[in-house]
Amino acid sequence: MAIYRFKVTFEDYEDIYREVDMQSKSTFLELHEVIHSTTSYEVERSSSFFVSNDQWKKGTEIAHLPNDRKKKNEVLLMADVKLSKFIDDPHQKFYYVYNFDRPYDFHVELVKILKEEEGKVYPAVFKSIGQAPKNAAAADFPVTDDTDEEEEDFIHEGAEEYGVDEEDDFDTFDEEDEKSEGGEDSEKSSSGYRDDY
Repeated sequence: MAIYRFKVTFEDYEDIYREVDMQSKSTFLELHEVIHSTTSYEVERSSSFFVSNDQWKKGTEIAHLPNDRKKKNEVLLMADVKLSKFIDDPHQKFYYVYNFDRPYDFHVELVKILKEEEGKVYPAVFKSIGQAPKNAAAADFPVTDDTDEEEEDFIHEGAEEYGVDEEDDFDTFDEEDEKSEGGEDSEKSSSGYRDDY
C-alpha cells in the first residue's frame, strides 16, 4: 500500500512543522488527529481541509464538526473521505483550518509517496520541528475580546513610565526661553556687546 508523507506547516510560523506518514486508505479525520497528537490541541474542534492549488487557493472543503449551514450544503466529512480520493498530484496541497472559533491555518503538502514498511504502525510522525504555539481557545480557556482596552492601558502606562507629560515639556522650554532672553540680554547689555539694529 502507498504511504503519503505530508509536511504540515503553521501558516504564520513557517519554522514550526510536522511530517507525518499516512496510509493512502486513511481518512482526513485520521490526518487531523495525528496532526494534533503533535500539537496537543483538542481534536474535537470544528476544522476543515480544503483541496488547494499551488497558490493555496481553497477548493473543495472536507469538514469535521461542521456548522448547520455547511451541513445543509452537504459538505464532505473528514471521517468519510479517504486521502487517496483527493491526491491527484505528487505534490498535492491542502489548506487546513483548525478550530474556526479561534483558528490556526496550516499548509499541508504531500512531499513523498513511499512504500509501506512491514511491521510499522501508521499513521506515524516522521519529524516534529518546533513547539506548537499555545492556543487558549483550544484548551477551553475563556477568550475575551477586549484588546482595545488592553492597548489603551498599555499606551497610558507606557507614557507614565517614560515620564512623558506634554505640559511639563512646554513649561521647561518656556523657562529656558525666559532665562535666555532675560539673562543673556542683561549680560550682553552690561558688557556693551549687544547692538540694536
